[in-house]
Amino acid sequence: MANGSESGVADDLGGPLAGGATGGAAGGVSSSAAPTYAKLVLLGLIICVSLAGNLLVSLLVLRDRALHKAPYYFLLDLCLADTIRSAVCFPFVLVSIRSGSAWTYSVLSCKVVAFMAVLFCFHAAFMLFCISVTRYMAIAHHRFYSKRMTFWTCAAVVCMVWTLSVAMAFPPVFDVGTYKFIREEDQCIFEHRYFKANDTLGFMLMLAVLILATHVVYMKLLLFEYKHRKMKPVQMVPAISQNWTFHGPGATGQAAANWIAGFGRGPMPPTLLGIRQNLHNQNRRLLGMEEFRAEKSLGRMFYVITLFFLVLWSPYIVGCYWRVFVKACTIPYRYLSTTVWMSFAQAGVNPIICFILNKDLKKGLMTHLPTCCRTKPRLPREPYRVM
Repeated sequence: MANGSESGVADDLGGPLAGGATGGAAGGVSSSAAPTYAKLVLLGLIICVSLAGNLLVSLLVLRDRALHKAPYYFLLDLCLADTIRSAVCFPFVLVSIRSGSAWTYSVLSCKVVAFMAVLFCFHAAFMLFCISVTRYMAIAHHRFYSKRMTFWTCAAVVCMVWTLSVAMAFPPVFDVGTYKFIREEDQCIFEHRYFKANDTLGFMLMLAVLILATHVVYMKLLLFEYKHRKMKPVQMVPAISQNWTFHGPGATGQAAANWIAGFGRGPMPPTLLGIRQNLHNQNRRLLGMEEFRAEKSLGRMFYVITLFFLVLWSPYIVGCYWRVFVKACTIPYRYLSTTVWMSFAQAGVNPIICFILNKDLKKGLMTHLPTCCRTKPRLPREPYRVM
């Protein structure tokens, strides 16, 4: 957001310092130091929560074999990306705030930090879209999902997401003046300018399309669950028998095997034609109620993560589109500052959502806590009264 109101920012950041030449120097310095300290404390809190939460979720997924499944592999990738973002990008923001909204390092380091910030943003968008597709497959096409979504398939999806993210974030490195330090945002980031000046519009359209497509997939999943809210019970087809030689669609072939082994009497059982006609139904991977509830719970958790990503990033995206379509416009400093800090907070939200909505992660956390910190399970009530 480079072409923001430099004069307005100078007044907000440097106005009280300019007043130091007059008699009210102490009052000016104290008024400018309060927002700076507030930003430092808030960003420090975001870094601590993000690092602690994401590392804790990552360790739980790695240590618990019951969590070695496709959705948790994707969650592990999201947590590791947020951990790197908090450990690498946010400390430079702290230094720039401490230095009075100024970049004290080289231009190359600014480009590297900006590249990583854009990389993690697109990585989260691409990964959330892939997760939405797998959530739809887990419920609508469970047989294909349970057969194909192996560890190596998840690894291929993760590699594809990182490749696409690098492809989106790397070209601006060679564009002069695209990645630079934005004083209003206290960070090195993509410089959003008028759409005729650079390729800002293409990047913002890609991000908006990804977010929209992710919610469309979740809406499709919601409609599928609504249509299939009344599940039909599995109906077993009975086998046919005239002289204890069971045959037909419901036969298992045990009667024929017994006859061949010499244990049967009478004529040879007829050919089990019905089995060939119903092989597809017999080998079909049915989705049980417990599995359905587990997949539905995971889908709810990932949708809440996606929703928070939209809520925390959409104000900043609106400001970017404001810069793209309105030439020489001025975004209010408070609005821009608030949207930037909302995007920072997104890095620490995912672990909180996971521990609130996921019973498996909560159970794994309780097992690794000390005995004094664990909550005692409630004993079941007696079904009768002792007289």
